[in-house]
Amino acid sequence: MSRRRVDRRLWLGVAVAGAAVLVWLGLTLAIVWSTLDGGQRQLLASTLASRSTLMAMMAVVLLGALAFAVRALFGHFIEPAAQLGEEGMVLVRTGVARALPARGSAENRALTEVINQLVAQRTRLRQDMDARVLEASQDIEQEKSRLAALMAELTQSVVVCNLDGRILLYNQRARLQFRALSQAPDVAGGAELIGLGRSIYTVFDRKLVAHALESIQQRMLSGAAQPSAQLVTSTPAGQLLRVQMAPVRSAQAQAAEDTADRVELTGFVLMLDNITRDFEAESARDRVLHTLTEGTRSALANMQAALDVLDHPDLEPAARERFLRVVREESGALAQRIVAIESDTAQSLKTRWPLEDMLGTDLVSAALRRIETVTGLPASAAEVNPALWLKVESFSLVQALVYLSGRLADEFAVRFVQLRLDKATGSSGKAQLDLIWSGQALSNETVMSWEMDAMTVGTEATGLSVRDVVERHGGAFWFERERVRHQAFFRILLPLADPRDQPHALSFVRSESRPEYYDFDLFKTTEQTRSLDERRLIDLVYTVFDTETTGLEPSMGDEIIQIGAARIVNGKLLRQECFEQLVDPQRAIPAASIPIHGIQPSMVVGQPKIGEVLPAFHAFAQDTVLVAHNAAFDMRFLQLKEQATGVVFDQPVLDTLLLSAVVHPNQDSHRLEAIAERFGVPVIGRHTAMGDAMVTAEIFIKLIPLLAQQGIHTLGQAREAAQKTYYARLKY
Repeated sequence: MSRRRVDRRLWLGVAVAGAAVLVWLGLTLAIVWSTLDGGQRQLLASTLASRSTLMAMMAVVLLGALAFAVRALFGHFIEPAAQLGEEGMVLVRTGVARALPARGSAENRALTEVINQLVAQRTRLRQDMDARVLEASQDIEQEKSRLAALMAELTQSVVVCNLDGRILLYNQRARLQFRALSQAPDVAGGAELIGLGRSIYTVFDRKLVAHALESIQQRMLSGAAQPSAQLVTSTPAGQLLRVQMAPVRSAQAQAAEDTADRVELTGFVLMLDNITRDFEAESARDRVLHTLTEGTRSALANMQAALDVLDHPDLEPAARERFLRVVREESGALAQRIVAIESDTAQSLKTRWPLEDMLGTDLVSAALRRIETVTGLPASAAEVNPALWLKVESFSLVQALVYLSGRLADEFAVRFVQLRLDKATGSSGKAQLDLIWSGQALSNETVMSWEMDAMTVGTEATGLSVRDVVERHGGAFWFERERVRHQAFFRILLPLADPRDQPHALSFVRSESRPEYYDFDLFKTTEQTRSLDERRLIDLVYTVFDTETTGLEPSMGDEIIQIGAARIVNGKLLRQECFEQLVDPQRAIPAASIPIHGIQPSMVVGQPKIGEVLPAFHAFAQDTVLVAHNAAFDMRFLQLKEQATGVVFDQPVLDTLLLSAVVHPNQDSHRLEAIAERFGVPVIGRHTAMGDAMVTAEIFIKLIPLLAQQGIHTLGQAREAAQKTYYARLKY
């Protein structure tokens, strides 16, 4: 997009120059006319009349030359100054630090150089100030790190909300649990339910939360030291949640804690437990008891009837044998039923042991470090499946691995060990963990004695044996040789975590550090009663999105193949809260478009269809303003799917292309790359939906203060200004 508005001053300059030339020519003719006699005047008049066409052409050429000259002067003096003013305002309002290009006249270039020097000076001052602020805020950062560590290590889901139900803090466990509650967890990882600034009422009934808050306030009025409320609710996805709610008091209320009538709250804390499986287990136990009761009653009745008949002395032998068969069959069935119930009970008892879900790679890493520290043996990982989640008691299991490694080193001079982890072959729901070494093989008697002996790890005797640890996990333990590789290994079968509890394996691995999600500034906001158009841009929540498509003609059958979106809350880009999903377009992807977006046909095979993705994206963007670059293009694709999916995106829409034209009407280009360069925004992942959405979000954040400089503060004002630009007339 390189079309630029033509400044009206250019036309005014051409008109003034043309008028001046015409006035000069008129005065010249008048002076010449006054010096001529009658005959000469008649000759001049006839000459001018005969040459009128030539003179008109000369006048047109002269005016064209004047227009070209004025345009050149305008482009040399005026336009560079206007562009310098716009780019300078970017530096003032957004804090971008970059050198401005020198254009135009020598004076304009000199002014640009002065501005660049001032920018460099401001950058140095800011760096110095930032260093001092950083030094002064070390205590705050330490508290922040402690909070992040505490929230990340909690095994319970914690969500903090303001009184409007807007989420302002949550931990990773809550994020994973909300993903499990999603009706479409396979679409963008179920990202539509939780996020900073999102409403908790997408999961909980508003009346239920209000009732719990009222109960807490009543308990506070009655003087309860630690008022809280508990509730059980079902989610839209059919899950059962047990929720404990605690209040977040205002600073004034905490200071006046001894005053009974001060119950001012600023928010509430929710601690969540998914009790769906517990409820299912209790229901299953009830069914077992019911089955046992009914089945036993029937069997006993049959046996009692058979025994009553057998008491008759004159019973025929054939009949006696038939009734004895009834007794034997019923007693055998009853015995089988009791054995089955006993097995189920034993399995239930095993699951009551406090085992925890643990990523297999984390267990292997912890064991390797412990083996090297205690035994001094070099230890390394062999083949480890990174996607496996185990249900283990990691402390005793690591002790068993260290114990076995120590005995191998002490008694058989083993020089190194390896750990291998994968799904067990031929055993569903189990993983096989191997402790591998090279060297002398063990006898079965030695293996059995090691398995039964109480473990000693370092100088500590644990009182547990390897068999105890294995039985604790409901697994198995044995020894094998690999003659081809000249290796041997101990194999331990371990239970896999329930698939319903397993998050995506890379959700932790990809994190650069301990995840933390919070924004305490949301405590200061309340739900606005004004319409969105009347609200200030800085107060709104935005979903910035982009689509990748099979082509550029939505009306001709082109389809969406990827949606990427990020959220802006409280003026901050929430990079952790993203919606990114490939879409099966159910049509071929043109080869010419693949180098642009990089999406191969094989990448969309098996991906959700647009009918599954759009409802999830709509939930993600609910109660927000949509933002996109060249939004008309993306919105057209969404609108064409309204009838097929039943999903209507009726939120307000802002377009960074139009807003850039509003704040920078003199710039040559409003392409995404050009705007990003002006604002100093790095372009990463261009022509991927997520990459473009992130760049667009960064640009939009920097546009808001520039719009305010022009008196555009509300959503309605921004939309009105955008519609007046040339680009608003583009249609798709």
